[in-house]
Amino acid sequence: MNDQPDIVWSMKNTISALGARFLSKFDGSVDQMRSKDMDIFDHIEKIVELAQKHGLEKCLARGKVHCSYITEKLGISPLQAVLFSLFMEHSSSNNILLSEIAETIHASQMKVIKYMTECEELEKKKLVRCSRGDYTSYRIPREVRESLRKTNCFTPEELGNLSIEKFFIHLSKLFSERGNDELTYEALSEELLDLLNMNMHLGFCKKIMSFNLDDDNLILLLCFCHLAGNNSDDNIGFYDIEFLYEDKGHGLSHRTALTKGNHIFIEKNLVEHNQDDGFRNNESWKLTDHAKKELLFELDLAVNQKFLKNMILHDTIKTKRLYYNGREKKEISTLTNLLIEPNFREIQKRLDDKGMRNGFACLFSGSPGTGKTETVYQIARETGRNIMMVDLSRIKSMWVGESERRTKEVFTTYQKALEKSEIAPILLFNEADGIIGARKEFNPNSRAVDQMENTVQNILLQEMENLKGIMIATTNLTKNMDSAFERRFLYRINFDRPSTESRQGIWTSMMPSLGEEEAAGLSQKYDLSGGQIENIARKAEVDALLQGQALDMETLHQICAEELNSSFYQKPKAMGFGT
Repeated sequence: MNDQPDIVWSMKNTISALGARFLSKFDGSVDQMRSKDMDIFDHIEKIVELAQKHGLEKCLARGKVHCSYITEKLGISPLQAVLFSLFMEHSSSNNILLSEIAETIHASQMKVIKYMTECEELEKKKLVRCSRGDYTSYRIPREVRESLRKTNCFTPEELGNLSIEKFFIHLSKLFSERGNDELTYEALSEELLDLLNMNMHLGFCKKIMSFNLDDDNLILLLCFCHLAGNNSDDNIGFYDIEFLYEDKGHGLSHRTALTKGNHIFIEKNLVEHNQDDGFRNNESWKLTDHAKKELLFELDLAVNQKFLKNMILHDTIKTKRLYYNGREKKEISTLTNLLIEPNFREIQKRLDDKGMRNGFACLFSGSPGTGKTETVYQIARETGRNIMMVDLSRIKSMWVGESERRTKEVFTTYQKALEKSEIAPILLFNEADGIIGARKEFNPNSRAVDQMENTVQNILLQEMENLKGIMIATTNLTKNMDSAFERRFLYRINFDRPSTESRQGIWTSMMPSLGEEEAAGLSQKYDLSGGQIENIARKAEVDALLQGQALDMETLHQICAEELNSSFYQKPKAMGFGT
């Protein structure tokens, strides 16, 4: 009898051990089942949790499911998957130190340093960037984060054997990253030198390296070339180049030499001072004609200027939350996913293989203020595409033949933009009512302007037929649209006025000071578009500044009533050149 408790205790321990083993296996199965619904960020989060709790080595054993997922997606080893996840945990910083990684997993810095070789492999894969200045630091490039967020994987961009146009696009990207403090000066130097060495087939790279400049002056000259080649900038001041330098004294030494005229660039006849009314401006510089001839001879600067004049860069577009009704939200989400670069390329390839036209022409229609134009902007920002905005007022001309020439020029310039860009930009015809209306019937009394309108529309239809990239047109009216245009728009999204629920969300977003009941009351009483609500919010902000106090609800209701009765929203314009 006295032995029974020991036997019971032994049985309990055995059952407990078996249960633990069962639960361990069951948990593993649950992990595997859950992993089917997890994206790469979920797996990274799990790896970080395991590494923080158990350390790096045990994380490899306990997190096999998560490491395997990242290994497969990024083509790296399990150990590199853990290190990459730890770098991602600190990706808000552009100077990640190994001491921070060591602190995250409660390990000594020396323990983490032994994995430097693995970090170098991640660097070769372009998943991290390393800066080796006074101290070694790392960062996760923006394109890696964006690619993981949009496509759940990352394929590094090929930077060797580039065309001169693509070389200058990447040059612009690197200087933009430095300007946004995403690259240290040392990292910028390394990236630029690598870019030059990988593209020595270009005359530009051969020539600029033949000057035998030190790295510091080489970076500055590349910046001058970027400003001239990408921005057509012939009026460069210190404010245009000071973003390069973390140390103010570093930049000021260049400024002093350029101002005094004893800088090596001036001595080599690469840079000169600008003239103001015949007098030398010591604070304004440009590449000399000699330098442009020697360095930029491969670039068509005239085409570059036209190409960039009306270009809206995707990374300059601010994030803006938009509120849609259910149908529109679904259609816009579908279109955005189609225009994410890997998806877009795959679709174009499939269309090509089947002998179909691979251009994407889209029409956004709806009453004013429903968010058509802003949606184009947000799609561009989300998909990393620049926008080439068409100035429709410039197309229309009183001179016979001029409108036709300008219409053709739009598509010629866009074709050049396609050739120059790694990712196809969006050709935007905003408020295109006047050029997609029904064509006129000819008779002996037809006006010359009617014939010109038809000719322009015929050119537009033909160019849409041959479109290789992405075109989006916005219009307030579609009832009068020519049927030939309807057939050429692959995607058509109609923007309805926002529902009461959507209006409440817009009110809350535009005027956070409103209470929930106040926002609900305004949205129910006034059938306003998002654009109208934004106008009201701006008026309220201005009035509050002028009066020195917040706007009262009575005045706000008055402004709403005035906006609702605005003639602009009551009487939409008809289509046609003569409007």
